[in-house]
Amino acid sequence: MNFRRPFCSYLPFERVSKTLRILLLLCAALLLPITHAQTQMEGTPIYRYKLANGMELIVLPDHRAATVVHMVWVRVGSIDEVDGTSGVAHAIEHMMFKGTPKVGVGEFSKRVAALGGRENAFTNQDFTGFFQQIPASRLEAVMRLEADRFEHNSWVDAEFKKEIEVIKEERRMRTDDVPRSLLNEQVNAVQFTASPYRRPVIGWMNDLDAMTADDVRHFHSTWYKPNNAAVVVVGDVEPLAVKKLAERIYAVIPSAKLPIRKPRLEPEQTGLRRLSVKAPAEQAFLIMSWKVPGYKADPSSAEHQDALALQMLSAVLDGYSGARLDKNLTQGEHPLANEAGAEYTFSGRGPQVFQLQAVPAAGQNMDQLESALKAQIKLIADQGVSEAELRRVKAQWIAAAVYKRDSLFNQAQEIGSYWIEELPLDTNDRLIKELSSITPEQVQRVAKTYFNDDHLTIGTLVPLPMNSDAAKKAANAANALKEGLLR
Repeated sequence: MNFRRPFCSYLPFERVSKTLRILLLLCAALLLPITHAQTQMEGTPIYRYKLANGMELIVLPDHRAATVVHMVWVRVGSIDEVDGTSGVAHAIEHMMFKGTPKVGVGEFSKRVAALGGRENAFTNQDFTGFFQQIPASRLEAVMRLEADRFEHNSWVDAEFKKEIEVIKEERRMRTDDVPRSLLNEQVNAVQFTASPYRRPVIGWMNDLDAMTADDVRHFHSTWYKPNNAAVVVVGDVEPLAVKKLAERIYAVIPSAKLPIRKPRLEPEQTGLRRLSVKAPAEQAFLIMSWKVPGYKADPSSAEHQDALALQMLSAVLDGYSGARLDKNLTQGEHPLANEAGAEYTFSGRGPQVFQLQAVPAAGQNMDQLESALKAQIKLIADQGVSEAELRRVKAQWIAAAVYKRDSLFNQAQEIGSYWIEELPLDTNDRLIKELSSITPEQVQRVAKTYFNDDHLTIGTLVPLPMNSDAAKKAANAANALKEGLLR
């Protein structure tokens, strides 16, 4: 699953680190009468209710501490935008903090802090989410705050005009002044033709310039409906008590008919695509991106099984210190690369990709690096992988799953992500079992099947001299990201 930086406002289609990827991966009836479904998660039931207005409530009790994570997930992201309005899903996330008739501008965050909690929000291609982590005794209060802004979010045009400038600056700091992010954005724009994944989550600058307050209001009134959302509660709670709260607070929000989502399927790529981006940078950077299947809910489907094998292939290449790419490209007396990695996006509402990325070592050119990266895939396609390699990465998955459950936030985030993608809520447990059963032969087969040039897009960052202005911008952007200055 693709996720996350500190808790930021948008989640771009950049690849996350292998450590974070592992952590994050491992990291039905109406209320009258009310029914619910239970799913086991490592022996603990996940309670799933459907409210009368179509909103879903998902509760996972965890009584280790008197705290709770409350999340609202809306099944709308940049994938649901249309050309000319890129960035509007992310803009709504910002404007949700701008008030309602009952809560003034900026008051939401202050009220959560007064309750002893922390809060933020996030947007990516597939969804928008809002969360609070608070003492368990304060759950009702934050539910009322969240339900109020979900239904009654409102603000004057002047607030939007101020906030859109904040969003533009966020784009500059995260993308325009960060050469690798700029390259990633361009790779997505070239490798996808029909899929909305081709557009950046934060939006093209021209679209942000042209965006109006009514564009944002219209998108909110279209998609922010209870029958397009789920509430996830994880922590020191009793499921029936949470259900009663949800009946009083969330179930009264009127439902509405949602637009029909067009499939917008990506046509098959039938030839190599290549691009370059020139930007002030200290090092060149290479991205090789193949279109591949993603994980699906049906365990009998070929895509489901191939996604598991592709995940193991990614881990064999780059799942631990000294894995194949590290050992064969960055080590030794004459290394080809200073950095080399593999990333597989695994699942989502749109098409998925498998990427190899690298920074050439001094004296090495991009052609040599491309050939070396391809050779690592071909070596597995020709000779396979060893049982020992697979045992090692499988053991890491299991360990990561255990550590991940120390965090209420990670558990809630994982459950919400699975709901968005219409996967079983206990997919984490299923993944551990399924990945444990993947064989060397399956890994070898996907290496043979998906890595041909017809499905490949290659992006190259061509470094320009670092003049003082460019260097200052890049340094400021990097520092802001490190210090978590952006929402």
